[in-house]
Amino acid sequence: MKSIGTQSLINLISHLAFILIAFWSIQGLHIERRMQLYPSQAKVLIVMLSVTIGYTCSSFFLNFIDNVQNLTFLLK
Repeated sequence: MKSIGTQSLINLISHLAFILIAFWSIQGLHIERRMQLYPSQAKVLIVMLSVTIGYTCSSFFLNFIDNVQNLTFLLK
């Protein structure tokens, strides 16, 4: 039961870290300059893209690590 809590904590930290990295990266594109008529929508778009990209990347890496760990059961 303790490992489930640890795994949940690792998932949350991973998702948040990747979302922050995506947010930091997307800000470099300066989307708000291209959407001058709708500055508040541009900010929401940046946040939504960050969550989508960050969550997807985090899920990929967590699944990849899980699959690599499960390969040991195949080799036994």
